Amino acid sequence: MKIKGFSFSAVAAGVRYKGRLDVAMIHSEIPCVTAGVFTTSMVKAAPVVLDMDRLQRFGEAQTILANSGCANACTGEEGMEAAKTTGRFAAKRLGIDERLVLLSSTGVIGEALNVEAFEKNMDALVGGLSPAKFDDVARAIMTTDTVPKTAERTLILGGKEVTLIGVAKGSGMIMPNMATMLAYICTDVAIDFGALQKALRSANSRTFNRITVDGDTSTNDMVLVLANGCAGNTPITILDSPAGTAFAEALEDILKDLSLQIVRDGEGATKMITVRVESAGSELEAEQLARTVANSALVKTAFFGEDANWGRILAALGRAGVSFDPDMVDIFFNDVQLVCNGRAVGGQADSRAAEVLKEKEILLTINMKRGVDVAEIYTCDFSFDYVKINADYRS
Repeated sequence: MKIKGFSFSAVAAGVRYKGRLDVAMIHSEIPCVTAGVFTTSMVKAAPVVLDMDRLQRFGEAQTILANSGCANACTGEEGMEAAKTTGRFAAKRLGIDERLVLLSSTGVIGEALNVEAFEKNMDALVGGLSPAKFDDVARAIMTTDTVPKTAERTLILGGKEVTLIGVAKGSGMIMPNMATMLAYICTDVAIDFGALQKALRSANSRTFNRITVDGDTSTNDMVLVLANGCAGNTPITILDSPAGTAFAEALEDILKDLSLQIVRDGEGATKMITVRVESAGSELEAEQLARTVANSALVKTAFFGEDANWGRILAALGRAGVSFDPDMVDIFFNDVQLVCNGRAVGGQADSRAAEVLKEKEILLTINMKRGVDVAEIYTCDFSFDYVKINADYRS
C-alpha cells in the first residue's frame, strides 16, 4: 500500500523481545491535520495523555512513533518523561518540532519503557523510511494478534483521487468504548481539523465502539487520522457537503473493515458473531441490549461449544438495564428462528441452529418488537485458547 506524501518504517529494537519488529514510524513529508479519539478509561497510558494534549492544543502532527512490548502505562512521571524523550529522539532525527510527533504504545502494563532501545535504533528507523513499508508497521504493533490488519480505500473528490490506508492492532482487551487497540489512518485528503475530527468521532461510534472481544477496555486505545492534503482536492470544511459526506463514508468504511478484522482475530476466537438488535425503542436501547449479549461469557462460550442455548441470550437481555416484555422477543441464528414471542419454536429449529453454529461467521438477530431502531455489536466466541493466552500474557 502506498499513499502520496507518507513513508513508513519499522525495526526490531528489542523493546521487550529480541528479533521481532517492535518500533514503527509513520511519517508525512509535511505536517498533517490530525484527529484522534482515545480510551475512556480513567487509567490512561503516558502516550495517550501526551497525544490528547498535543492534539487539543495544535490539531496537527507529522509523525507517529509506535511500539509494542511495553504499554508505558501506570508508570508515573517516569513514563511520561520516557514518552517525551523517545519523541524527541524522533523529532531531532527527522528535523521537525517535537510537538509534531505523536506517541503510541501497546504491551505489558506497569513496566518501564526501554528508552535506550529507541535511542540506539532511531537512525535505522528514520533511515529506513519508505513509501512501501506500510505492512512492516502492521507487524511491528502486533502483540497477541495472529495476523497483521490493514485496509485501503480510494474515492474521487472534485476530479482528484483521494486515498485512505489504515492499520490496526488488537486481539484481546477489546471493548474500546471511546481496545488493547491501536489504529492509524493515513489519507492524502485536504480537510480542516473540525471536519476531520467530526468525521472520525461519528465513524468511530459505529465501528470501533461497536466491537467487543472480552468487554475489557485498554489503557492505551487510540485511533489517529493524519491528513496531509497531497491529493489536491478542494479542502473540505463542511462535513455535510457532498465531498465531506463522501469522505466520511469512506472513513467509516475503512474503520469498519479494520474493526471487524480485530474481532475475527480475537484471542483464541473461532467464530465472529454479529449481534443485531432490531425493533428497539431507541438506538441507544438497541446498542445496550446488543452489547450486554455480546459481552456475556455464557453466550460466548455457548457459541464456541456450538450449543444453541438461547436461554443465555434471553437472560443476558434481562440484565441490560432496558425495560421490555420478554414475551415479545424473537431470536434468530442467521435465518433460523429459535424463539418466537419468548418461547422455543421447537421442531427442527434446534438441529438447524446447531448447523448454523458450525459456521465461522454468524448473525444473531434479536427482535424486541418495541419500536423501529436497530444497532449491531460485533464480537467473537470464548475458547480454551483465550484463557491460555491471558493466563500467561507476561511471559
